[in-house]
Amino acid sequence: MRSKIMNSRQRVMGAVNRTGYDRIPIKHEGTPEINHMIMSHFGLKNMEQLLRVVGDDFRYVAPIYCGPELRSFPDGSVEGYWGERYKYAQFEGGKYLESCYKPFADINSLDQLDRSHFPSADWFDYSTIAQQIDALDGRFAVCAGTAGDTDFINGISRARGMEEVLMDLIDENPVYLEIMEARFKFYYQMHERILQAGKGKIDFMHIGEDLGNQMGPMINMDIFEKHFAPKYQKYFDMVHRYGARVMQHMCGCVEFFLPRLIELGLDVYDVVQPTTAETDIEKLNNKFGERLIFCGSICVQTTLAWGTPGDVEREVDRRLNLFSKGGLFLGPTHAIQSGSPLENVLAMYRRAGSLCERIDESILSIQASETAVDQIDMSKLF
Repeated sequence: MRSKIMNSRQRVMGAVNRTGYDRIPIKHEGTPEINHMIMSHFGLKNMEQLLRVVGDDFRYVAPIYCGPELRSFPDGSVEGYWGERYKYAQFEGGKYLESCYKPFADINSLDQLDRSHFPSADWFDYSTIAQQIDALDGRFAVCAGTAGDTDFINGISRARGMEEVLMDLIDENPVYLEIMEARFKFYYQMHERILQAGKGKIDFMHIGEDLGNQMGPMINMDIFEKHFAPKYQKYFDMVHRYGARVMQHMCGCVEFFLPRLIELGLDVYDVVQPTTAETDIEKLNNKFGERLIFCGSICVQTTLAWGTPGDVEREVDRRLNLFSKGGLFLGPTHAIQSGSPLENVLAMYRRAGSLCERIDESILSIQASETAVDQIDMSKLF
């Protein structure tokens, strides 16, 4: 028997506290192509309408960028916070922003390092955060930050190069370590100011770190303990002081790091990529479910992309049984990729009980919301 009808925030907190809910909470993420496909199917006009239709229970608030102009260049590339540049790579069925200029590549002495590319938390206006939260009227779980925040491996690689970053961590290259420290300081200070402006009403702070690849960890535990753990401890403690929880996006197989991340204070493991036996959602729940909330877990590389609607429904049913009282925010393992069948995407949300298929004027009249984050937003990359 289901609980009484809840609003989105009540539903999410029921999952966090494992006290039950009327339906499992939903966290949607799709590439622009997927979002536009859903919008076209239902005749929707903006992301807020889309989030209502799929039943997404989370909304994001963000400070307003007011720093130095982020330049555009003749080749079509645009500048990121760290001086790196992004350009769309075209592929059949869509396009993806990729780093095309790396200002810190091949810099191997501190004398060569151009610190003018280091951003500042002062580049943002936090004065509208409280207003953004108030506009949500307590109906949704409130998040801030993105999966690209902190992100010391993947984020720095966009301005330096992935191979170089992985070698830096082994060699303890002082250039990388200074960039890492600057990146930590930037996001720590920006997030603390967001939390201060939020006055205790922000539920989750979102950060990211791709600690795993398809088969296992990207780095060893010695490197993690020396260069990552102290920063995470400081950041997690800061977020908890403001009454919020940490949601950390981690692509790849990261089961190896979970016991230590839990000790450091991680609250939500975001996306849960089930590509090995160790990362099967049931095994993860058996090992860590009493101490960790999971998010995602419906695979964009297999089930959603190549399965049938029946396959999707079976995966959703499995999770509904495993998490009948809470512990999971259901959604894809990453942005649902271009080419994934619409019927699979809809099957996921329909089976979860969140899909609104009766589109009436109450939905079509909803205006675009500043808190409805569109995946086109390039700040996810910076």
